[in-house]
Amino acid sequence: MPSQLSPLPWPEIFFYWLLSLGSHFYSFYQLHKFSKEHEAGLQREFQLENGLFKSFKRDPSDFEWSFWTEWARKSLLWTLVGHGVLSRLAAIFHPKLKVLALTMFDFLAASSLLGFKGVGVLLLQLSVAFSAAQLRKPSWAWITNLLLLSTIHIQPLQDIQMRKSADENSGEESVFGYVLVRSVRVILWWILAEYMIHVMYMHSIHSNETYIELLPPWALEPEMISAPCLLSASGGLALALVQFFYVKYLVLFGLPSMLATLDGLIPPKLPRCVSIMHSFTGMWRHFDEGLYRWLIRYIYVPLGGSRHGPLSKVFSTGVAFAFVCFWHGGQDYLRYWALMNWAGVLVENAIRALFASSRLHSVVEQNFSLAMRRRCAALLCAFSTAMLILSNLVFLGGTHVGRIFWKRVFIQGWSTVAPPMLTFLYCFAQVGLERTSSQP
Repeated sequence: MPSQLSPLPWPEIFFYWLLSLGSHFYSFYQLHKFSKEHEAGLQREFQLENGLFKSFKRDPSDFEWSFWTEWARKSLLWTLVGHGVLSRLAAIFHPKLKVLALTMFDFLAASSLLGFKGVGVLLLQLSVAFSAAQLRKPSWAWITNLLLLSTIHIQPLQDIQMRKSADENSGEESVFGYVLVRSVRVILWWILAEYMIHVMYMHSIHSNETYIELLPPWALEPEMISAPCLLSASGGLALALVQFFYVKYLVLFGLPSMLATLDGLIPPKLPRCVSIMHSFTGMWRHFDEGLYRWLIRYIYVPLGGSRHGPLSKVFSTGVAFAFVCFWHGGQDYLRYWALMNWAGVLVENAIRALFASSRLHSVVEQNFSLAMRRRCAALLCAFSTAMLILSNLVFLGGTHVGRIFWKRVFIQGWSTVAPPMLTFLYCFAQVGLERTSSQP
């Protein structure tokens, strides 16, 4: 476990930080350069929008971000602000009426956004799910909710819902401080996300195989290849896609999380930075902690988990990933993504169990120092992170993006691209181990 790993000399850690940050900035610069060079073609094909500044265009190709930011700008943001203000006023002046006041406000707000038909559909689904839960039979609850989940993808129902285009705080001073700090953080994350889609058109680029094939995987001239300059536009696309996904969800989770905290609830922690994620297990445990706890509580443990042997663990984990795939829509690329994550988690657990065996554990203790064990762990994490990045590219860009990166990095570039890439991922893993060793 990271908390049991030996600390390394500070110059070595500083070197890992320097190389990691340097590779990020250089990769993003190369992607920005590539984006500006092909801006005219991307403009014709993907209709880039006018940016906030005259010399910049805005990439609107990420549907999720464009959809929610447009709704936020028109009405959703003000609705959430109204909910937060009403929640605090009710808590101060008349706590007993807080639930009633918020219920009436939220019903009117939802009706204005979705229409009464849309709210009616939601209330009907909630009533059916609640009725099934009252039977106290897990099988009925699962069948009912899976059927309700499948209705999300029925187009007529989508048209009716989309009618229009954890710390407890005591004292008003602490509440004000919490709201101020969290609001500033959400605004900064929002600005960062907008900045990324103004200077790097990664979503438009990954939507066209021609542009992905044009991306230079490394610095072109052999004599120019050096440690700080190995990652270029190709690596920048991969980093930019996953970093934007992370920042986007800091915004999309951050604002509702703040409002839930003001209502007296304890929401899950916000996602950890993807750049310090160095394993499939860590990604699933810490990126969306609420989803992870839900899967453990309602799927993994009820199906047996690790209590009934390795086969039960494999089966329970597989069903959990199958549900996540179904939840997201069940398309072909999601099935590949779920299979890759299932295999990644199983392989990591198997390696962990292998090194925990008494025979191998004694050999490692006798022949490797604590510092060397950490370096070996980071090396293993580098390979795991490479596969994790590949699976994330499949999730964010589709199978065509994953296939092209697999071909260019591991097939065509097995001797020139893969080794230096793994070197950088080793540095990322060391930074991640350093960060997570001090976190619970």
